[in-house]
Amino acid sequence: MKTAFLFPGQGSQIVGMGAKIALAFPAAAEIFLKADDILGFDLSSICFEGPAEQLNTTAISQPAIFVTSAAILEVLRTNPSADKLRADVTAGLSLGEYTALYAAGLISFEDALTLVRKRGQAMQAAAESQEGAMVSIIGLDEDKVNQLCAEAGEGKLLAAVNFNCPGQIVISGGKTACRRAEDLAVKYGAVKAVRLDVAGAFHTEMMSSAADALKEALQQSEIAEPLDTIIIANITAEYYESAEKITKSLIKQLTCPLLWQKCMEKLLADGVEKFYEIGPGRVLTGLMRRINRKTKVINISSLDAIKQL
Repeated sequence: MKTAFLFPGQGSQIVGMGAKIALAFPAAAEIFLKADDILGFDLSSICFEGPAEQLNTTAISQPAIFVTSAAILEVLRTNPSADKLRADVTAGLSLGEYTALYAAGLISFEDALTLVRKRGQAMQAAAESQEGAMVSIIGLDEDKVNQLCAEAGEGKLLAAVNFNCPGQIVISGGKTACRRAEDLAVKYGAVKAVRLDVAGAFHTEMMSSAADALKEALQQSEIAEPLDTIIIANITAEYYESAEKITKSLIKQLTCPLLWQKCMEKLLADGVEKFYEIGPGRVLTGLMRRINRKTKVINISSLDAIKQL
């Protein structure tokens, strides 16, 4: 039976994440301390105590989610009761792809955390330089969403960027175009349109300056060749074949659509039967319920979930 470890992306953060786990498991506490040391500031206390306004910024939430996910992963790796828990394949949504690479042993904790921090800072800066937004469209297929984007965009940037699950596609672009899309969504038959609490138009060309900054940061990092490990890429829904392709994909990921639904369908078609979502929140658990109702994802986001293992 094949097993996949899934890692969440931005938006799954919540004040208090990792606090009880770090108290209960020295291995998790060590990861948080290591992160504080690498970053040069007290990320742990922001994760554990907030304030939410600071945790929710792109520059902080990205390293915070990565570190919390890595801390939970460390508990699974070092806890005798979870000894037999091993992944045949890893996957992560957007930011979560960095955790997937770390979990697969292709990048060190320090390099991954440094990259994630720079990625978050670069995306925050790109978002602040121009007015962008993202809207989740519920209940429409891809064709209808593309029609909606064409009308609401009025020639400006507005595109479908996150293909999360059947009936949930996220669009991204200029703020005004996103506002028009919210108003027009019902006309196209959408159940609803929900503005996402993000800083800007992620996964579009509005993030090209962030992609340039990330490219520079990646040149200072070491990514190993994926010889024995299987990791699936967000932007292609195919397995990575080389370190060079990983680097190129991580850069493109900032300005290209993400194919999460196709990624999960590929894993299911290839015989993966057990899925574990490792990290804060339940986003990926919820998406899988819409992708394949029969497939259960074991969510490991809390101390209680770890105890139940």
